[in-house]
Amino acid sequence: MELRDAVALVTGGSEGIGRAIAEALMHQGSKVTITGRREEAARNTAEELGLDWIAGDVGNEKDAIRTVSTVIERHGRLDILVNNAGYGMFKPLVDTTLEELQGIYQTNVFGTFLMAREAARQFIKQGSGELINISSTSSLKGSSGRTAYGSSKFAVRGMTECWRDELRRHNVRVMLVNPSEVMTSFAAKAGVERELSDKKLRPQEIADAIVGALKVDSRGFIPEFSVFATNPF
Repeated sequence: MELRDAVALVTGGSEGIGRAIAEALMHQGSKVTITGRREEAARNTAEELGLDWIAGDVGNEKDAIRTVSTVIERHGRLDILVNNAGYGMFKPLVDTTLEELQGIYQTNVFGTFLMAREAARQFIKQGSGELINISSTSSLKGSSGRTAYGSSKFAVRGMTECWRDELRRHNVRVMLVNPSEVMTSFAAKAGVERELSDKKLRPQEIADAIVGALKVDSRGFIPEFSVFATNPF
């Protein structure tokens, strides 16, 4: 697709992978809006990059509806939704509470669903659209301590497959992106200590891969791809 003047909405765009995606799309000439729960963080990032911003919680239905409708009101359309908002938690099964599991699902699964639903309504109406869900390599194989986070990404992967089959007849491309470990604040927020490494992925690699996938002519698309560091050891 042609990214110049495309209207894009990136959730969780205040930092990390979301910020890198928003910035990469901006450099391609897209009209980008970022959203996030923390109003100050969203505003500061938007002001630094010269983007639009909307404060809201993707897991809150009213916020999700308001966010998508605001972008459409501003621009008259929506061309790209990047469902990036999400967080992690890594604990053994026996130590995981129901409230913790519900919290992960509220953002990672229900938030992805709500934003996709609202965007899809507009995509169907205009007969085109790009829906990109940021999952994780944790969606490819379960592992110890990832009951909440890993299963939430398995759910995102499953929903993406359903939406891909449903929406492609409306000329909507639905793509799933599985980043491996990326050097952001994600792990620290999840309570995991990790050393910084120049060999591991940066948010820019994920953003570059997404831009490349979007630039494929709209008659075809890349349904799913994973991004790994070449030699992280």
